[in-house]
Amino acid sequence: MSQNKVVEVSAAVLQRPDGFFLLAQRPAGKIWAGYWEFPGGKVEPGETAHHALVRELREELGIEVQTAYPWLTRVFTYPHAAVRLSFFRVMEWSGELHPHEGQQFFWQQPAEVTVSPILPANAPILRALELPTLYAISNAAELGVEPFLASLQAKLDGGLRLVQLREKHLSCDELRALAQRVVALAHTHGAKVLLNGDVALAHEVGADGVQLTSTQLAELSERPAVDWCGASCHNAEELRRAEALGCDFALLSPVLPTQSHPGAANLGWESFSTIAIGSSIPVYALGGLKPEDIRTAWRCGAHGIALLRQAW
Repeated sequence: MSQNKVVEVSAAVLQRPDGFFLLAQRPAGKIWAGYWEFPGGKVEPGETAHHALVRELREELGIEVQTAYPWLTRVFTYPHAAVRLSFFRVMEWSGELHPHEGQQFFWQQPAEVTVSPILPANAPILRALELPTLYAISNAAELGVEPFLASLQAKLDGGLRLVQLREKHLSCDELRALAQRVVALAHTHGAKVLLNGDVALAHEVGADGVQLTSTQLAELSERPAVDWCGASCHNAEELRRAEALGCDFALLSPVLPTQSHPGAANLGWESFSTIAIGSSIPVYALGGLKPEDIRTAWRCGAHGIALLRQAW
């Protein structure tokens, strides 16, 4: 097969309400037989990626897709071909799963995948699935430190698993003290904490990573040496830069008018969707949103939503 030809493939991340997702083993007789992958297959001439997804899941697993959201697009070059994988998150389907091609399949948890080997193209997808759909941004500036920590405790108890500490009004010492408390509290619940812009402090307090500002994104020549790295983006050019730098995910904002920047220009959902769909990394929608906007965000290609005031 010509190495210049890119094979279009639709892939499904079937997700149960408990967060488990489905991996299938390639059957004997196929290339990469025995390897585990997300169900799906080639997009046929005249099909959209979504139509191919629906057809493949019907043929492979005997289910009918009811709700599928566009998610990530990854290009991967195998020895035999280059493939462009359009991943969809399939949240709702009808019918009982049945391996029509004789393949094995297992439900897996993010960060606890037990089957192997995994097709090489899927490693970034497994990492992306570790990210929850809600990203909460701290608001001690308005709430006060102690009320914010009390709210953080309650939200962690309720399942919050990703927090950005962004408190530009605090002195270095005050921010360090707060960061230590936030990290300790979050880690007792298995939650991740990213610090806004400060790599050194993130290392010092044991945070899980950093959220790069758009200025840092433009200036850096390589990804910071942290476990998790997010990037704050406002347009397609910045999102492409975040992808090239190897960031794990991006914030894309502002989607809607915000209280903090009244009268400022915002993307709107149509422009957000144009930029986010096709991204190779997860994108969180940010700006003027409420928790009930999550499905709109999913339809527009977002991994999830980021909230500031509404998070607490």
